[in-house]
Amino acid sequence: MVSLKQLRYFDAVARLKHFGHAASQCAVSQPALSMQVRDLEDELGLKLLERHPRGVRLTREGREIADRASRILSEVHNLRDYARHGKALLTGPLRLGIIPSIAPYLLPPMLPKLRQAYPDLELNIRETQTEHLLDELLDGTLDVLALAMPIDHQEITTLALFEDRFRLALPPDRRRRDHVRATPEILNSDRLLLLEEGHCLRDQALAICQLKQTDHIDTFGASSLSTLVQMVVNGMGMTLLPEISLSLEAGHSDVHLMRFEPPEPARIVGLAWRTSSPRSTDFEELAKYARTVVPKNRRL
Repeated sequence: MVSLKQLRYFDAVARLKHFGHAASQCAVSQPALSMQVRDLEDELGLKLLERHPRGVRLTREGREIADRASRILSEVHNLRDYARHGKALLTGPLRLGIIPSIAPYLLPPMLPKLRQAYPDLELNIRETQTEHLLDELLDGTLDVLALAMPIDHQEITTLALFEDRFRLALPPDRRRRDHVRATPEILNSDRLLLLEEGHCLRDQALAICQLKQTDHIDTFGASSLSTLVQMVVNGMGMTLLPEISLSLEAGHSDVHLMRFEPPEPARIVGLAWRTSSPRSTDFEELAKYARTVVPKNRRL
């Protein structure tokens, strides 16, 4: 008989493509995990994996079983959530995934209020890029995400929180009169500093600037807005900053900030969760606290 343990171990191998990494994630020895996966193959009468020295590949049948296993494990997780949280609001474990261009600015002002209102909530936070967060949400590793919209997936429900407008950050020696607004001409006048590839904020900035040529774009491997701001302060170029970050990133530096010509470019920050999750009421309550971080006129 197929067991949930077998499905959980196989799901980890299918996602990570490596027995050792899967065993570490499941907190078991590699031989124990390998044995359970082989037992699953024997039980199903299918070869699910192609093993090679640097990892594994899924067979055609393995991909199908991996998809089905992920859905089964997600439903089991939802069942446990319903039993644990069906009556009480925001209690017990809640695993929140959040992107790096939101986490340092949303969480510090929000979490103390949330903790005071819901002391029985055990919040676990995972900060990484959007692509990884979505994978972990769908496989049940995470419960809810805070990220930039839109997210278009039939198995994911989203809720918009607030509008986060962008400002252009320039070196101190390029200070302009306060009433002057940023234009495409200004954007093309200096080197544009952006986060490294994989960050959704980079893609949003490129879309805002309508840039197809990347010969005057640098990342320097930067993975934080703080690094970009210091580069701007030191005259290495300019960058785009979301408003939510300004008090922390630009409040105590010499960077010069410019608003854009209307309509001002902005991103929408929101929550996302599996449509099948029984905890939508929890996530809607979480949204109320997230919205308090920004002024009322920017809340959605």
